[in-house]
Amino acid sequence: MSGSSVDRVRAALLAAGHPDSIQSFPEGTRTSADAAAAVGCEVAQIAKSLVFRGADGRPVLVIASGANRVDTGKVASALGGTVKRADADWVRERTGFAIGGVAPLGHLTPPHVLVDTDLMALDPVWAAAGSPVHVFRSTAAEIVRISGGRVADVKQD
Repeated sequence: MSGSSVDRVRAALLAAGHPDSIQSFPEGTRTSADAAAAVGCEVAQIAKSLVFRGADGRPVLVIASGANRVDTGKVASALGGTVKRADADWVRERTGFAIGGVAPLGHLTPPHVLVDTDLMALDPVWAAAGSPVHVFRSTAAEIVRISGGRVADVKQD
C-alpha cells in the first residue's frame, strides 16, 4: 500500500505544479519528533496531518506544526460544525493513507483542510508523503495552496 500511496502523493504534487521533493527515511517519520530527527530540522517545521470526522461525513484534515497540539474546539469553530476523532481504519478508508503517512494532498475523499497559523512563519516545512517513511520538503504557503486549505488558529493554548 505504501508504494501506491507515495506514488499518489508524487502524482498529486506534480499535478499541482510542486516539485517532487519526496525523500525516504528508513528510520521512520511516523511522529513529528521522528520526522524532525530524520530530516534534521526543528519539530515545529514538521507539517503533521491529523484527520478528524466532519459533521458532514467528510474527513477534516488539520495540518499543524509538529510542535503544537490541536484544539478540536477551535477546529470545529473554524469549520462551523462539529468534529470527532477518527480511528485508523476510517482514516485509511477515507484518505487512502495510514496514520503516520497522511499527506496534505492526494486524498481519496477530498477533505476540508485547515492549516495551522504557526506553520506560516516556518520555512522550509516537511510533510508526510503517503507512508511512515516518506516526507517532502515545501513551504507553508505551498502547503496551503496544494492542499486547498485555509489558514486557521488551531493550536491548543
